[in-house]
Amino acid sequence: MVDAPRIPCQLYLVSPQEVAGEFPARLEQALSSGAGLVTAFQFRVKGLDDEQAAQLAAPLLDLCRAHDCAFIVNDSPTLAHRLGADGVHLGQGDGDVRSARALLGPRAQIGVTCHGSRHLAMDAGEQGADYVAFGSFFPSRTKASEHRAEPAILDWWSRLFELPCVAIGGITPANCGPLVAAGADFLAVSHSVWSAPDVAAAVADFRTAMAMEHPADVGG
Repeated sequence: MVDAPRIPCQLYLVSPQEVAGEFPARLEQALSSGAGLVTAFQFRVKGLDDEQAAQLAAPLLDLCRAHDCAFIVNDSPTLAHRLGADGVHLGQGDGDVRSARALLGPRAQIGVTCHGSRHLAMDAGEQGADYVAFGSFFPSRTKASEHRAEPAILDWWSRLFELPCVAIGGITPANCGPLVAAGADFLAVSHSVWSAPDVAAAVADFRTAMAMEHPADVGG
């Protein structure tokens, strides 16, 4: 068992499918208002080839770099490599950590979806993942999932391992408290931010809700 100090929980934004048009401006608002809280952004756009995806990703990557926010590509190590992204997030069907590491190098951040499975999470850690993601904790309007996780898995993981854990799936300011209290290092959120008329206000709502669990240190 590792006895290490906990770091404050942070936000990990996941893109909607549509990232053209006004989305870069909305991302800029979220990153500007979320200084110290929003520390990662995942580019998750399906159904495009790497050329199309790279064109859409480039301005978003620039925004993340300007705000010191890690830019993570969903599913595709080859696209992450092409973009010079900070890392890749792998689902259970998206290849293994070791292959992604060989392509992206030792400094890349590689995360793995582990659903509600302790076994998958420990296996990801043994392969050299940089974080594990558990969920879905609540019904999600972004991605249908047959897998459900309970806050207890976050508590178990955070007490035994140093590797960061991400909570994902239907998370809102209203329901995030138990996940933060259980030990999530990151809350991965999408619809609850991007569907809001004011994304800065949505981020502020998360800051307030998360501060109830870390009153002295959320958001720096």
